Amino acid sequence: MQHKSILLLGLALLAVFPLAGAKMSNNAPIAAEPGLISVSGEAEVRIMPDEVILRLGVETSDKNLAKAKQLNDQIVAKVQAVAKRFSIPAERVQTDYLNITPRYNDGYTQREFMGYFVQRTIAITLRDLTKFEDLLGALLESGVNYVHGIEFRTTDLRKYRDEARELALQAAREKATAMAAALDQKIGEPRIIQEEANSWWSGYGSGWWGRWGGMTQNVVQEVGGDYASFDSSLAPGQISVTARVAVSFAMTAK
Repeated sequence: MQHKSILLLGLALLAVFPLAGAKMSNNAPIAAEPGLISVSGEAEVRIMPDEVILRLGVETSDKNLAKAKQLNDQIVAKVQAVAKRFSIPAERVQTDYLNITPRYNDGYTQREFMGYFVQRTIAITLRDLTKFEDLLGALLESGVNYVHGIEFRTTDLRKYRDEARELALQAAREKATAMAAALDQKIGEPRIIQEEANSWWSGYGSGWWGRWGGMTQNVVQEVGGDYASFDSSLAPGQISVTARVAVSFAMTAK
């Protein structure tokens, strides 16, 4: 069973318009429409992940292209064997990137051919998180020399996005009620409802081209390292799913 915690954040903007029948300072009546109070509400749902995706890189090189490719294939075969040993189905082990590049060492007087570099990326999805650290260690020992990213995810992401949105709406109503009461007013029906954000932050990611960070629709939290760095204390953390809404309520006197 997944454990989760909920945090409601009170982000509010107050826009109070004069009530129907009120007059401006020059005695000219305003438009006959109810006053509105506009607020924003935000909620955060924190849950434990139920799967992790490891994106791994294998790079080999040799001045002979066939040899460089053969070395890479051998490591990939070892990676597949490790996955099988950890009872990971073949469909959860995917090779999604392959690149072969000749490289040269440009010296002052001449250009020296360094060899052919073969790069391959493998993505492995693990559902039993109790095996995570042992699996990562075994993969590094098999010859994996890059860890491009480790993504802790939940397969119930849609469920928690909906829950965060509902809680954000609740937070907006509570905020509007409290602010209206301070002005001796009460809120009525909502007039405008807008979702401002429903997202999560992907804190880390990288590829053969370098590191990046930003928003993503599939990843909610990432940790990882480059050049086969491995911290044995690394453990799955909580996933944070947030939602923010803006709501305008009709407002009338008590």
